[in-house]
Amino acid sequence: MPTDLSIEIELSPAFHDCDPMQVVWHGNYFRYLELARCALLQRFDYDYPQMQASGWLWPVVDARIKYLRPLRYGQKLRVRAEIVEWENRLRLEYRIHDAGSGEKLTSACTVQVAVDAASGEMQYVSPPVLWERLGVKPA
Repeated sequence: MPTDLSIEIELSPAFHDCDPMQVVWHGNYFRYLELARCALLQRFDYDYPQMQASGWLWPVVDARIKYLRPLRYGQKLRVRAEIVEWENRLRLEYRIHDAGSGEKLTSACTVQVAVDAASGEMQYVSPPVLWERLGVKPA
């Protein structure tokens, strides 16, 4: 079992991410989650280009978000992504915190499944390449 399947990135919402009240538009939160997810997958050398090169596509099939407090223009944020399931699907949990106070502002999760790039068939068990890249062993 690897010691750490998580990463934390920092960002500040840009003006173009916000509505007229300078609050981040709700759909843009998913972009921040994607930035953290890609940073985490890059750490294991298994981001989207490597996934495709290995013969697997990993579409998001479920995404859930809980908006606890608004994100605001220029606010310093920490976005944490953690892989919590990998056996049959790739499930990540996310937390967005205010970088200064540490207050939790958002929680979310996404689920991705392995799809064979050649056949287009969804797999019900994650392919061995994911296990290898993450450094986990089958149970």
